[in-house]
Amino acid sequence: MSSNKSKLEKKLNHLHLIFRDLSKRDTSRAVLNAADIKKFDQIVIQARNLNPWFTEENIRKSLEGFAYMLRPEAVRSWLENYELKTRETKGVGLVLAGNLPMVGFHDILSVLVSGHHPVVKLSSQDRLLLPQLFDLFNATSDGDDLKITWLNNRKLEGIDAVIATGSNNTSRYFEYYFGKYPNIIRKNRNSVAVISGTETDEELERLGEDIFSYFGLGCRNVSKLYVKEDFDLNRFFGSIIDFHPVVNHNKYANNYDYYKALWLMNKEELLDNGFLLLRKSDSIPSPVGTLHYERYKEDDSLVNTLSERRAEIQCIVSKNDVPFGKSQKPELWDYADGVDTLEFLASIG
Repeated sequence: MSSNKSKLEKKLNHLHLIFRDLSKRDTSRAVLNAADIKKFDQIVIQARNLNPWFTEENIRKSLEGFAYMLRPEAVRSWLENYELKTRETKGVGLVLAGNLPMVGFHDILSVLVSGHHPVVKLSSQDRLLLPQLFDLFNATSDGDDLKITWLNNRKLEGIDAVIATGSNNTSRYFEYYFGKYPNIIRKNRNSVAVISGTETDEELERLGEDIFSYFGLGCRNVSKLYVKEDFDLNRFFGSIIDFHPVVNHNKYANNYDYYKALWLMNKEELLDNGFLLLRKSDSIPSPVGTLHYERYKEDDSLVNTLSERRAEIQCIVSKNDVPFGKSQKPELWDYADGVDTLEFLASIG
C-alpha cells in the first residue's frame, strides 16, 4: 500500500472514531472527551432549533450511518479502486443540500480524499453540524488538519469545479451559473421498493426504516411501492405499525393531515393506517406522510418500467437489490445519482 493511502486510511479511521464517539451513549470513547461530547451536544440542540426536522434521534442516526460507512474495511475496499496520486490542488465548490443532517459529508470527504480543496456552501437548513464535526477532527488529530473553506453569505469564488445538489428547479440555476466549470449537478431523485409477496414479515418491518427514517426526506427514502397484484396491503400496514410514533412530530402530522384532507376532498382512493397514506399513482415522489403505490402483474414488465425510469430513481429496495432496511446505510462507493465522484475529481487535475 502506498504511503499516501496509508495516511488517508489513518485520517478516515480517525473520522470513523469521531462519528462513533458522537453517536454512542456510553462512556467508552476512543477519541473525544466529555467536554468534546458536551460541546457537540449543544450544537445538536442548535441544529434542531434551526431545523425542526433535525430531531436528536435523526442526527444520532446520521452519525451512526457515517460511522458505519467509514468502518476500516470499507475504507480500504473503497480506496483500493483508485489511483490516488499527488496532483495540483484545485478548489472544488460544493453546494450542499439540507434535507438530512450532514447530508453533504460524502462530497466533502471525496474532495479531501482526491487531494483537492473543498469550498463549501452550506445549506441554511444545515449549517452547524459539519463545521463542528471537522473542528473536532482538527482539534484531536496529530496536527495534520483537514482544510476546508466554509462559506456563509459569500458567493462561490476561486474555484475550478463544482458539485451542486438541489432540486429539478435549482438545477437550472446551477447549470446557468456553473456551466463553465467541470461539474456534477444533481436533480431530484427518490427511491422505490418492490413487494413481490415473497417477503418475510421481518423484511416488511425493516422496509419501515427505508420509508420513515428522517421522516422520508432523503433521496434514499422509499417514496413509492411497486406491489404484486395479489399482495394484501393490510399485511404491509401490519408490519410497519411500530413506526406510528412518527405522527407525534408536529411537522410530519401537519403534512399527513393536509394531504389527507386534500385528497379526500378530491375523492382520491386512499388507504390509511392513521400515520401513513397510501395513494395509487404513477408518480415516484410522494409528500411527507404519504406513499405512492402501483400494482404490477409480471416481473418482466416491472423490470422494463424500472429501467425506463432509472433517471428518477436513487435506489431500489427489494429482495434482489438493496436489502430491506438498508437504504439509509449506503457504502462509500454508493455514489449519488450513480456518478463516481472520485473519478470526476481525478479528471479535473
